[in-house]
Order: sequence, then structure tokens, then C-alpha cells
Amino acid sequence: MSMPIRWGDMDAFGHVNNTVYFRYMEQVRISWLESLNIASEESSTGEGPVIINANMTFLRQLRYPGDIDCRMFVGAPGRSSVDTRFELRRADTPDVVVAEGGAKIVWVNYKEEKSVPLPEAVRALMT
Repeated sequence: MSMPIRWGDMDAFGHVNNTVYFRYMEQVRISWLESLNIASEESSTGEGPVIINANMTFLRQLRYPGDIDCRMFVGAPGRSSVDTRFELRRADTPDVVVAEGGAKIVWVNYKEEKSVPLPEAVRALMT
């Protein structure tokens, strides 16, 4: 997924603030979940994805203006979770990774606040 680096993404030091990298990662993850029609699954069952941890390694600074390309990779699904991994690159230097990170998605029952097995329909989309 490509996204613009917005002027407002920068901090007082003139580079993209570290928290914004997590927003880039979030947007790619949400777009992926939407492409799987997971939102319709949530509303009908009261179950859906939550992030239980997220990490980021900052390799290079990003500065406005420019565009970023964010690549997401999905691991093999477990009983109730799946690991995702991300690489962020500037569009004008596609061979240079500027940050890499990950997030663990766990399927939960929202009311009970407990993990539940990944629905078979969702699992099938990830394999």
C-alpha cells in the first residue's frame, strides 16, 4: 500500500515522529482486514481481531515530502492468532527499508474479552 508522508507527520526535529510509523502499519493492517470482509464477521458474531502487541525497528528517518510503500506479510495462523510483519520504504528509494515492524492479531469475543479460535472462514483466507 502506498501512502503520502504528510507535513503533519513530522515532529519538532523535522522528521516523521516515531508514533506515526505505527499509524502507517495500522492503516495497512486495517485495509487488509477490510479486504477480507472481516468487518461483516465482527458485527454478526461479536468476535473479531484485536492487537495484543506491536513493535517497530526504526532504520532510517523519514521526512516530508514523499510517499511510502508499506508491505505486509502474514504468518501461518495459530489457534486464535496470526502474526503480521511490515516493511516501510520510501517510494523513491524502494530498495531501502526505513522501518520494519510487526503486530500480533488475536481473535477475541468482545463481550467476554477472551480469545476464541479463528473462524474457519477467516483461517481459510489466511492460508
